[in-house]
Formats: sequence, C-alpha cells, structure tokens
Amino acid sequence: MELEIIKTKTPKQKPQGKLGFGKIFTDHMFVMEYHNGQWGNARIQPYAPFTLDPSTSVFHYGQAVFEGTKAYKNDKGEIRLFRPRNNFERMNESDARICIPPIDVDFVLDALKQLVLLEKDWIPTGEGESLYIRPTVIATETALGVHAAHDYIFFIILSPSGAYYAHGLEPVKLYVEEHYVRAARGGTGHHKVVGNYAASLKAGEKAAGLGYDQVMWLDAKEHKYVEEVGSMNIFFVLDGKVVTPALLGSILPGITRRSVIELLRSRGVEVEEKEVAIADIIEGAKNGKLTEVFGTGTAAVISPVGTIGYGDKDYLVGGGKMGEITRSVYDELTGIQTGKREDPFGWVVRLQ
Repeated sequence: MELEIIKTKTPKQKPQGKLGFGKIFTDHMFVMEYHNGQWGNARIQPYAPFTLDPSTSVFHYGQAVFEGTKAYKNDKGEIRLFRPRNNFERMNESDARICIPPIDVDFVLDALKQLVLLEKDWIPTGEGESLYIRPTVIATETALGVHAAHDYIFFIILSPSGAYYAHGLEPVKLYVEEHYVRAARGGTGHHKVVGNYAASLKAGEKAAGLGYDQVMWLDAKEHKYVEEVGSMNIFFVLDGKVVTPALLGSILPGITRRSVIELLRSRGVEVEEKEVAIADIIEGAKNGKLTEVFGTGTAAVISPVGTIGYGDKDYLVGGGKMGEITRSVYDELTGIQTGKREDPFGWVVRLQ
C-alpha cells in the first residue's frame, strides 16, 4: 500500500500562550479505509470532518477503538516519539476484541512518522507540553444489524497540548466509587474500546461534583479491590513496597504503567502486581504506611495523588505532597521522553 500526501493550501495559525489539552488540532491528519477485505486509500490529507450516514454502524453498535501517544521536541530540535509501536500493537489487541480487522503496524508507524514530520512546527516545547497523537478506528458500514461491520476508517489526528490536569503536578484528589463499575472481567476493560469511557462518565461527573479530580474504580464483582483511575493506572507505596493492581482482564495494560514497572525494577526496586484491597489502602492511609500514591498514563504521564475520598471521609496521602518515588519516576520518565536523560531501554523513536 502506498501513502499519498496532500498538503493543505490554507494552513492554520499556530497557537500562542498556554495550551489546554486536546482542544487544538494541526493542519493534517492520516486516513485509510477498510473495504472489500483490505485496508487501502492511505493518505495524509488536510484536517477535515468526515461525512457519515445516520445508519453508520459505529453510531449504533459502538465498534470503535482509540490510542494515545505523544511526540516531543527538545531544545536541541530533536523530535521524539515514546514507544509508538506498543500503541499500535495494543490497538490491534483491542481491535481483535471487538472484531475490527488488524492494521499493519509497520505501515501505520511509518505513516505516523511522516505525519509528525510534516507537522513538526506544531510541536510545542514548553515545560510539560507535547504533541498529543490520537489514532482511532471506527466502523463505517451503512447498515443496521448486530454484527461486525465490513467497512472501517482508521485515522490519526494531532493536538498540541499542555498538562492534562490544569493544576499540573499538584497532587490530585481521587474519589473511590462504590456503586458504579467501569468494567468486569471477560468484558472490554482490558482494551481501549470507546464504550469503556462512556461507561465511566456518570461516576466521573459525580466525583467532580463532590470536588474530586478523578474516580478510583473498584472491581465489578465484590467492590473490594482497586482497579484503575479514570484516565490512569494506579500505584501505591505501601509499607515501603511499590504495589499496583494486577492485570486480570478488566484493567487497561497501560504503556506508561509498563514503563514505570520496567524503570523501577531496573533500579532494583521491587514492584508487586497483585489484587489490592481498598481496605488495605485506607488502613495504610490511617496508620501512615501508605506513603505515596501516583497515577500513570499517556496524557498525564505521572500524576501524584494527595487525597483519597472513601465513604464519607477524605484520607490524606504523604501530607498531600508529591513523594520521593513519584518525583524520581516522573523526572526519569519525562527526561527520557524529552532527551534530558539517556534512554537505556530503547523506548524513544527519534525522527530528526
């Protein structure tokens, strides 16, 4: 399959000043289509809306998957992608779960590189800023009926963005949700399927209304074990040990999560992946054995947690401040992403 490049004749003005997250989009996008059993018509084109029939199957049956990664530009002018192959490999795993045909990882990775290079002047260079990359695939067959679609569109859009949370690295407040559930084992929680996020919105609004930043989800069966946070995987420093919920089929296998585990273990730090009871976390907050909590994800990278709301009470973690392990992981990971530190793991793809 060949890649056609169609450049815009009306480039947009680059943003000035402080960037939000995911609100501004670049001049170009990558698009390809699946029809008659194969992907084709691959092109980089001017950013533009799609025209979709009201019967388009994604509207009715929810076949859609997305990913998220980032491009960075440092003060040397280097353009760097962080583990993009892992994102496309995970996308194929998500696609398989909801019967979407796989993409050619090598082809779309090369297309992404060309797209980012074309849009390199859109990559912001301020502290905590990056070019957010959103690959997405949706079912586009125009027919009603509960079955896997025969037609799809895969696309990649780019968004120059600042910090995910408006308060940056200030510790966030998490609300433990005891009624609603995000996902059950055997469902789609292990994959980046769009319906997972729709299912999370009600509890997210509830938490926001109570003054919290995100929801901490518990397992669907017993409401006993911590799973993940709305936009992040979660880590605890409990009784001197780093622990994180095990991937047992209802938790997204985050690429930042994986990177943090690999980074800590390379330092000789023990990281235990296991079922984490919320009762143990609250008891640790009470007796001081819970010294740090942090979330990990592409959008936020590393986000310290200062407060956990459970029942009718808030529990302070680490005096409400970023902990030593959290800070060191943040510094190391963002340093690797931006080139301020060496990359001994081979995670970064350099474009120029």
